[in-house]
Amino acid sequence: MVTLLKIRQEFVEKLGEIYDPEEAKTLSQIAVEAVTGWNRMQQNIQLQTALDKEVLNALYDILQTLQAGKPIQHILGHAPFYNMDFKVNQHTLIPRPETEELVEMILADHEGQKNLKVVDIGTGTGCIAISLQKHLSNATTTALDVSSGALEIARENAQRLEAKIDFRCLDILEWELSFGEGKFDIIVSNPPYITQSEMRDMHQNVLQHEPHTALFVPEEAPLLFYDYIADFALSHLAPDGTLYFEINQYLAEETKALMLKKGFSTAEIYSDINNVPRMLKAAL
Repeated sequence: MVTLLKIRQEFVEKLGEIYDPEEAKTLSQIAVEAVTGWNRMQQNIQLQTALDKEVLNALYDILQTLQAGKPIQHILGHAPFYNMDFKVNQHTLIPRPETEELVEMILADHEGQKNLKVVDIGTGTGCIAISLQKHLSNATTTALDVSSGALEIARENAQRLEAKIDFRCLDILEWELSFGEGKFDIIVSNPPYITQSEMRDMHQNVLQHEPHTALFVPEEAPLLFYDYIADFALSHLAPDGTLYFEINQYLAEETKALMLKKGFSTAEIYSDINNVPRMLKAAL
């Protein structure tokens, strides 16, 4: 008899070389919920329940794939973000809780405002653009990405979640050649910001399975995308608009200094729930 408790223990034991025990336990809970439909509270009640062969086989398949380094979100094909479910694949970054905090900040800043114009640069799964579109009243939202593969997934997510987004395949490094004269009340981006030297501290499941073009920047130009997006904002941010970034925690002050040097009147750094400098807000 193999109980749910036994399966949880096997996940923790066999994933020990990749994940710490708490992470492995969380992965087991996600896997069990995907296979059985039991949420975490229900699982805690069912710990001594014997699992049938079909459930066991499905869980062992997931465990084996996790041992090979594939992220649970890619195994299941979806990831949660802001109380919604987003399709993910190898072309997209997996939406992360820290980015939810960026969305929370934007929605809090613009509560009650209507007809805002929003652009999300480097949209990936579309999680930021779609979340904002769903929660801002009558917003007009544009989402850009250089990856056609990512945009295909983003369009699927928008259609399934019933969010009207104008998706465009554009390289923000060439924005002057490819963008019109429109102005935006909100410009938001979670651009590539991880330097090559930071790679050694990252999980292999990220390095092997998430798109490097969405993660990494050259060591000699760590603020490359912030530089170009700031220039874009100087031309396309409405007079009372706001620029929002997710940032590299190790380069927070440098990113703020860049915004002020560019001519923004204010640039403020905000920490996430783990007290890590994670977000920056700038205005003209």
